[in-house]
Amino acid sequence: MNISEDRKLKELLPEQIKLLGERYHSKASERYIDVIFDYPDTGEKWEGSIPIEYRRTGIHAQTPEDVAEVTLAAYEAMKPASRKQWLEEQERFWDESNKPVTRPFFDALTTFEWTCQRCDLPDNPNWARRMQDIKKLGYTLATDTRKYCKKCRRNTTNLVLIALPRGQETGYENWDPQLRKRILHILGNYDIYENRISSAYSLLPDHKFPEIRWDERTRQENPSNMTAEEIRAKYQLMNNQRNQQKREVCRTCFQTGSRGTPFGISYFYEGGAAWSTDIPARGIEAEQGCVGCGWYDMQEWRKSLNEFLED
Repeated sequence: MNISEDRKLKELLPEQIKLLGERYHSKASERYIDVIFDYPDTGEKWEGSIPIEYRRTGIHAQTPEDVAEVTLAAYEAMKPASRKQWLEEQERFWDESNKPVTRPFFDALTTFEWTCQRCDLPDNPNWARRMQDIKKLGYTLATDTRKYCKKCRRNTTNLVLIALPRGQETGYENWDPQLRKRILHILGNYDIYENRISSAYSLLPDHKFPEIRWDERTRQENPSNMTAEEIRAKYQLMNNQRNQQKREVCRTCFQTGSRGTPFGISYFYEGGAAWSTDIPARGIEAEQGCVGCGWYDMQEWRKSLNEFLED
């Protein structure tokens, strides 16, 4: 839908909320609406972006009613009095946290205005990693990768913090060192991509089912008592470079519906080159749409492809 022209959405929102347009951040698979919030009681205005597709906190607004609900919640959260109270709560959270590297980046965002990566954030080449850390802690950020900065006099990446309730701490599933060691042992230090045994130090336990298709019901802890069968079903091993490559392939699949082709080989042991429209894009049921793709289970894909070639 065209956000700025959607009649039904405008009817659901008060006149104090002005819709400017819609943007998509492809690298993060996040979608925003650009807004101006007017607060007549204080005479203040706030201009920023509200995420309507934000997997880290489970926001997937698709209908005008969904978008209106998210926008109204953000309008209330960004009221000057609400922001002040929210910030006091976050100060206590950070005081109790042991995150001395990330906190200065969070503090730089607490103006609740667009913050330029080049001139407003601490001088650190790993600023993007710090933003990911903040998101993993449950905070909501909007990103504009080409926003004009008056200080830099150029288009730069800008970020703005939204004072929505902090969601559940997220990120990739965690396991203790003993569990990681056990996963590597059960999978025999076998690099699934290179098709060979490799050093344990170079391998990562990779989720077959990619995080980008998880929802709040899908994410779960890794119990230390997982059976060997559960580990084989859930994980495969690959190095960090291939793990990053897989993430990009899965991101493209999520965004376009085109399934991945390892080594450029368009072969699927189940399904075809396109994501089935009968399968939801996210959640537990979405895993069935991954089955058949070589990136999902490279061992099964390689075995099936070899059998096909032999026949």
